[in-house]
Amino acid sequence: MTQPNFAALNVGDALPSMTTEPVSRLTLALYATGSGDHHPLHLDQDYVRSKGIPDVFAHGMLGMAYLGRLLTQWVPQGAIRSFGVRFTAITQVGERLVCTGKIVEKLVQNGENCVRLELTCANEAGEAKHKADAVVALA
Repeated sequence: MTQPNFAALNVGDALPSMTTEPVSRLTLALYATGSGDHHPLHLDQDYVRSKGIPDVFAHGMLGMAYLGRLLTQWVPQGAIRSFGVRFTAITQVGERLVCTGKIVEKLVQNGENCVRLELTCANEAGEAKHKADAVVALA
């Protein structure tokens, strides 16, 4: 991985985007196993239908994980100084997610050259599912 160079970056520059495969029931089962989150809202169709919900839906933290992957495909994990996510909409089974980011500020923080990023995880129709911000240190 070639780490981005602080001096070569500008406010408004975009990170390389990342598009997921469609979220499937298998994706949800694998995520539940890995995360330990086996809530029936994400796995049990009978349960969600009994609550008036037409189908299971993705774990909120799955979208956060995708945004984390977007970051770590751009910089090493050790460069991440902060990462915060807000969940804005439910991700339905079958949706393909597009993760994007852009530089919104260049700053020096604790003696390190850093950039502040705005990140979004949205479906292909552009409906934001997660909005995030992050600060990463760069050489």
